[in-house]
Amino acid sequence: MNYLKRCLCVAFFSVAAVVNLNAAEVEQKKPNILIIMADDMGYSDIGCYGGEIATPNIDKLADEGIRFRNFYNDAKCGPSRAALLTGQYSHKGRLRVGATFAEVLRPLGYRTLMAGKWHQTPMPTDHGFDRYYGLVDGCCNFWNPGIEARPGEGKPGRKKQMGDRARKWGIEDKLIEGGYVPEDKGFYTTDAFTDYAVDRLEEYKDEDKPFVLYLAYTTPHYPMHAWPEDIAKYRDTYKGGWDQLRQTRYQRMLEMGIIDETFKLSPRNENVKAWASLSKEEQEEEAYIMAVYAAMIDRMDQGIGKVMAKLKEIGKDENTMVIFLSDNGACSEPPNSTPDILPGPVESYRAVGRSWANASNTPFRLFKATNHEGGIRGPMIVRWPGVTKPGSFTDYVGHLIDFVSTFMEITGATYPSEIRGRTLLKPDGISFLPVLKGQEMAQRPFLCWKYSTAKAVRSGDWKLVKLRSEDVPLELYNLAEDPTELNDLADQYPEKVSQMTKQWEQWNVSGK
Repeated sequence: MNYLKRCLCVAFFSVAAVVNLNAAEVEQKKPNILIIMADDMGYSDIGCYGGEIATPNIDKLADEGIRFRNFYNDAKCGPSRAALLTGQYSHKGRLRVGATFAEVLRPLGYRTLMAGKWHQTPMPTDHGFDRYYGLVDGCCNFWNPGIEARPGEGKPGRKKQMGDRARKWGIEDKLIEGGYVPEDKGFYTTDAFTDYAVDRLEEYKDEDKPFVLYLAYTTPHYPMHAWPEDIAKYRDTYKGGWDQLRQTRYQRMLEMGIIDETFKLSPRNENVKAWASLSKEEQEEEAYIMAVYAAMIDRMDQGIGKVMAKLKEIGKDENTMVIFLSDNGACSEPPNSTPDILPGPVESYRAVGRSWANASNTPFRLFKATNHEGGIRGPMIVRWPGVTKPGSFTDYVGHLIDFVSTFMEITGATYPSEIRGRTLLKPDGISFLPVLKGQEMAQRPFLCWKYSTAKAVRSGDWKLVKLRSEDVPLELYNLAEDPTELNDLADQYPEKVSQMTKQWEQWNVSGK
């Protein structure tokens, strides 16, 4: 081979090596994605949003990432999960018209994993997830999701409305409809979901492909079940009552910069008694109930710590975008199938109740299943080393529908137009990647909500909202001046009410 040919050969292979190296670098830059979702957790429950519950691992995510002050969900468990999974407004038909982020990312080589609450149909493994373990249904007994008691143990407390129906459970692609009764009496759903997530990270630690892991806890959704040692940490924490707790959290949120002086603390809910009006015995019981609720969140945080430790152990924590959020506001629903059994053990089935939920949603009004801020605004944290500025905040108005679009921009993925004969709609969300990078980003024209006959639309700083009752009027708020929705301006601005009503109606029709 002469000198010229040798030079050309060297040049060719050098260029090829550079091209391959660049391709490898691009591939390596695709981040792993870990999405952690709490269930029915209020805006101010965790430490980094003003709460007193010990959540050091979630707080660390906030310290190393960005906190959203204006992040919205879809008010209820099922709709919120559909919006997160598909990037579609949930009233459009959920998974029937949308691809999940697993189906979007898997063609790019992502390993797709899920543990926890699905609350859609049919199964995660039918919608792009390689592996799955968890509750297919809406809620279950944390100690024993089945109907039958284990030997030497009491019958598991259950929701009365369920009758003889069992909660559905899933293990990989197998749907268990007759009731899942774990043999291990030390089984606890929060721990089981954590363990499955950690085990899958260990199993695939040597894979070159990136992963997306969706860890959907059922904490702190009712029933109130927790380990005795976790409850003991909070046994005396709530003896001051919910009125004191709301004031304490409110002041802490101001000091932390979660809210500012425009956020006036909403009055105690009209259906909640003053703490001082309760008897000593009632106060003791209520303080215990909230201690169990806090213990549930504490245990979830412990689980998150284990997952993050595993990521670090396998050397993947620096290239993983970690997201933490809640599916809706705290829950005022009253399931109480075992009034004579305090919450905690397998035989009990109790809810935290409206009074403590009002405190969990500090400083906002109302609860889960409403489109007021207490139902749809939740904590949201993104920790992505090298991208998010540690300890930062954003006032960008985001929504669950934005995740799929954000993942697509980050990875270069495309949204399919059809899957298995189903024609799909394009995602409704907007990528908030610029926000994660600390850049300014224009707000979208509007956001809309629909749950049953409840409705809401937010356009800029204005919000029009209506409760589910047909007899109640529309309410109008200026969220820039009144973010806790205390001053209804509907009578003062009838033209604004009419304009935003039409906006919502056009949106609603377009989704059918």
